[in-house]
Amino acid sequence: MRITNNSNVHMIYVLLDGIGDLPHPDLKGMTPLGYAKTPNLDRIASNGTVGEVISVGKGIAPQSDIAVFNMLGYRFDDSAYVGRGVIESIGIGIDFKNGDLALRGNFSTVNDDRVIIDRRAGRKIEREDTVAISHELEQKIKFSNPKASVVVSPTIGHRVIVRIRCDGEFLPPDISNTDPAYARIDGMGVAKAVGDYLKIERSLPLNESAGAKLSAALVNEFTDQSLAIMKNSEINKRRDIQGKKLLNSILLRDAGNRFPDVIPINQLHEMKFSCIVDMPVEIGIAKVLKMQTFNAGGLTDYEEKARVAAKAMETQNAIYVHIKGPDEFGHDGDAIGKMKNIEEIDARFFGTLLAAIDTSKVSVVISGDHSTPCINKGHSDDPVPLLVSGDSVKKDGTTRFTEEQAKKGRIGLLAGADVIKTAIRLIR
Repeated sequence: MRITNNSNVHMIYVLLDGIGDLPHPDLKGMTPLGYAKTPNLDRIASNGTVGEVISVGKGIAPQSDIAVFNMLGYRFDDSAYVGRGVIESIGIGIDFKNGDLALRGNFSTVNDDRVIIDRRAGRKIEREDTVAISHELEQKIKFSNPKASVVVSPTIGHRVIVRIRCDGEFLPPDISNTDPAYARIDGMGVAKAVGDYLKIERSLPLNESAGAKLSAALVNEFTDQSLAIMKNSEINKRRDIQGKKLLNSILLRDAGNRFPDVIPINQLHEMKFSCIVDMPVEIGIAKVLKMQTFNAGGLTDYEEKARVAAKAMETQNAIYVHIKGPDEFGHDGDAIGKMKNIEEIDARFFGTLLAAIDTSKVSVVISGDHSTPCINKGHSDDPVPLLVSGDSVKKDGTTRFTEEQAKKGRIGLLAGADVIKTAIRLIR
């Protein structure tokens, strides 16, 4: 089947991480998007049409990796997905080969009974501490299998990648997580509905194969030894004196053991598709999809991201911009903080973007990778709003980019993997 050439489409595609939310009592029963003052988003919305998106599937509260893949047009059936551990390993460029076991981890704070006090160890963590304690773990962990070894690579904040290798063995990823907040379903990490009382879990083989049993055993050995090493680490003794959350555990999830095999994004959509991304998971996705990456400052350099995105339209058909902010406030249960962050993004990113583009030539598509309701403090399966805007787009009377208006929009309810092709059809 011939794919339509989309070289005449020019589109800036913005994914606001964790933007979707639910009504919150701190915001007079409104969502952060609904309560926020967003004059620039309102202007963009008035020039377009809206709808809703379920990024991965009904009943699935996805992590950002699989959600972003879907929002970029990719579906993974059954166990075809390689897991977030692999994607982030690719993103940070560690030594990884097929048959290794790669897992995403959180530095966290636990008590002596392995009860989790803080899943992110205070979130704001000095890089020198995560680097030092990771090096200590690599030096001191000794597996019972002499062929096994480990690499511990901290990324940003509380985030870390753990790669386990066992020479001569192919380590299957068919194991459960030690992180109790996430389940592993068909290779995907899915947020679970959990309470405040959580303990580190044992990794269990998900089938009876010797390989899965070996993978689970190695992960459990890593967890047991790392707990003892971190408890006695000088890093944590100093942090304790300073009144900081301890880095005394690593919660592991989303195991994978092979490189992904997917169609490059330019081939999938028949257009020059580029991106502005910051986090290891999004960088890994860009590498996997062979997507050109533009440098646009740090996480909150919103004006620079907008300027670079607008400039990219001179050479690209589409640029995907991932903005991280709202998700973290959702995880922290901070509805007012999320609302203020949305207002900041509206002023600094969307205000700058509108001043830099000609909407008769460049369309703007805005959505999220998933919802992170503040009342849940975690990802959910609630739909995210979608906005397709530009002078060529048929208007539906929308005045705001909110969950409430999205329910009434002309686009209706879409699957994440259908967003880009739908946006292209509306823009033409």
